Amino acid sequence: MFQVGLNPYGLTHTVGLQGLGTPRANPDGIGLSGFIRVARDMSAKCIELDGRWLAPLGNTELEALGGELADVPLISSYWLQQQAGETLDEAIRATKAIGASTIRLHLTPVLEGARARQGPRWDDMLRHARATLGRVARKAADAGLMIAIENHQDLGSDELLAFAEEAGDNVGLAMDTGNPFAVGEDPVAFARRAGHRIHHVHLKDYVSQFTSEGVRLVRCAIGDGCVPLQEIATVLESHTPSLTASIEVGALEVRHVRLFVPGWWDGYPPRAPGGELVTMLERLETRRLDDNADYRTPWEKLEPVGAIVAYERAQLGRSIENLRALGWM
Repeated sequence: MFQVGLNPYGLTHTVGLQGLGTPRANPDGIGLSGFIRVARDMSAKCIELDGRWLAPLGNTELEALGGELADVPLISSYWLQQQAGETLDEAIRATKAIGASTIRLHLTPVLEGARARQGPRWDDMLRHARATLGRVARKAADAGLMIAIENHQDLGSDELLAFAEEAGDNVGLAMDTGNPFAVGEDPVAFARRAGHRIHHVHLKDYVSQFTSEGVRLVRCAIGDGCVPLQEIATVLESHTPSLTASIEVGALEVRHVRLFVPGWWDGYPPRAPGGELVTMLERLETRRLDDNADYRTPWEKLEPVGAIVAYERAQLGRSIENLRALGWM
């Protein structure tokens, strides 16, 4: 049911996006062309391209790139900057020029579900996102493009559906399979609520480490963690027989979701106690690190470039093996 491909966000150090513009960036990052080679080597059935790679290219160059990749669905990847008056004009230009049909978009920079840290600014972010999305969705529709809002560890399923439904028929969701955990939702329940509006998937998995404040989400190969991939796939297939799905091994920074701290829930809509949260925590228990285990990635341990790249490539390779075993590749 999935057309499994690749995005660059599990290979950020390998491709040169991690720490971009800082001394820690990989000086030998493989960039756009290298990323495409990796995707081709794994026989990717879709390819997701970071907008920072597309921005410097003129329309002729973008059209040539699209021609090179014309045999697979393309997705472009962008995010709101939370700046007054911003548009998606560049995203629309580049996406249309490469022949893609979908712009994957996240709305805020919040991670780990930590909207309470923003204080009053959180409501400002939501107002900005709603106004901007409503404005740019019409432009995207005129260009024949779909916008897929990602659950970027900031918004829950009902909130995302409300944004999409308000913005228009050409706005749907991109479901990251691991990110519901970061906002206290069960991934299968997320898929059930939002499946009718999901247009693209990020395949992500985590192992967990429980703390006094909540739970750490630690990247791992897809299929080695807590995410119930087959259950999610069954739910999504009942809505859409075939979806593009990018492999995205998690970030090099471990995510600490402090949902055991009462103030963490500030800014969330009221929820019924128990139920789904219990299910979510039970899933996280299935692949749980020892409480005293070193959860840090090589990036967080300041290991050399080669070690970080090897770590990323090994987890991608293992993910591909697991997905082949599932019959998805």
